Amino acid sequence: MSYEYDEQLSFLQKPNKDEIDPENQKIFDANVEKMEKNWGFINNLFKILPLNDKQYIAFLNFKNSLFDEETTYLSRIDKEMIGLVVSSTNGCAYCLSTHGYILRGLTKDPEWVDELTYNYRIAKLTDKQRALCDFAYFLTTKPREIDKTQIEKLRAVGFNDHEILEASYVVGFFNYTNRWTAAIGAKPNAGHFDHNRSFNK
Repeated sequence: MSYEYDEQLSFLQKPNKDEIDPENQKIFDANVEKMEKNWGFINNLFKILPLNDKQYIAFLNFKNSLFDEETTYLSRIDKEMIGLVVSSTNGCAYCLSTHGYILRGLTKDPEWVDELTYNYRIAKLTDKQRALCDFAYFLTTKPREIDKTQIEKLRAVGFNDHEILEASYVVGFFNYTNRWTAAIGAKPNAGHFDHNRSFNK
């Protein structure tokens, strides 16, 4: 069943289904069906961003190119960790709630994820994880000071150049999503705050 855009979840107008390419709507519907089955709720961006459906499709394709585990270099945990560091630094509530939820599910360690969310420096991290977090923080807060030093620090703990390039993409990606998500006032899902906090040991 095709999704109806009947909720006001941002500062923007609700999408008009009559203006959405039917083939794009099929893609949105397939994603919505999968989320409802796996999570029990729908990521609010799928209720907001079809306003510009062709751009949203392009965004989803770009995101998938960075997070497809069959064709990428860093682990999903590493990339979601980068996402939390960047989003915490930028104060992006929507992205923190979404990617905190995902990382709790991947690690089954909600306390560790909360530490990353509040301040990654208090979390127990491997040398490689700490280097990635430092890299993400530096690129987010000091873009005018970026030089070869940041690359060498990642190489020193064992990252190769494929991984470093991908890490740079991911840091840039999360800064990008933080900016426009905040700008449009996207409302976080309650499910992203509540879920993946209790696991059978």
